[in-house]
Amino acid sequence: MRRESPVVPVQETQAPCCVPSHGQESLLAGEAEALAARFKALADPNRLRILSIVSSSPDAETCVCDLSEPLNLGQPTVSHHLKIMVEAGLLTREKRGVWAYYSLVPGALDSLAATLSPKASR
Repeated sequence: MRRESPVVPVQETQAPCCVPSHGQESLLAGEAEALAARFKALADPNRLRILSIVSSSPDAETCVCDLSEPLNLGQPTVSHHLKIMVEAGLLTREKRGVWAYYSLVPGALDSLAATLSPKASR
């Protein structure tokens, strides 16, 4: 003999499950694309090492000539990685004679970290 399960009435005070919460605003498409480009630029072990070398430099900048040896990469490869990081807004480039010096964009890493942390308001 089959027993029917009891019907439990849904309380009218419950919020429907498909209505978004009003806690935080979601990212706009343009914001998401810009953030994705920055995170993509960091999604490479050599670029993370470059970022570490530049950020730990006593002068807060590093010459391109000082990156090939610790990374064990050729100069063209290092330049390619640096170009991606500059285009993503993580590093700045300053040309001095024949050498280029790279430094962190002020606040770039803080703004990335902030997107990963919950916020009360945007």
